[in-house]
Amino acid sequence: MEAKVLKHCGICEEDKEHGIHLYTMFICKECEYNIIHTEPREEKYRYYVKKLKNVNQQQLFS
Repeated sequence: MEAKVLKHCGICEEDKEHGIHLYTMFICKECEYNIIHTEPREEKYRYYVKKLKNVNQQQLFS
């Protein structure tokens, strides 16, 4: 039996199994789809832009 590996999505803040890595940020498949299909005039667009600004932040490893 294979163990599921969950990663923390930088957009929805939930742990998901499938998605993409954009620099240091993991984005789940659902958020990736929503980002791609959101029009700039929609209110959710600003939310995604704000979240994606965190993509360049370095992770702290302790």
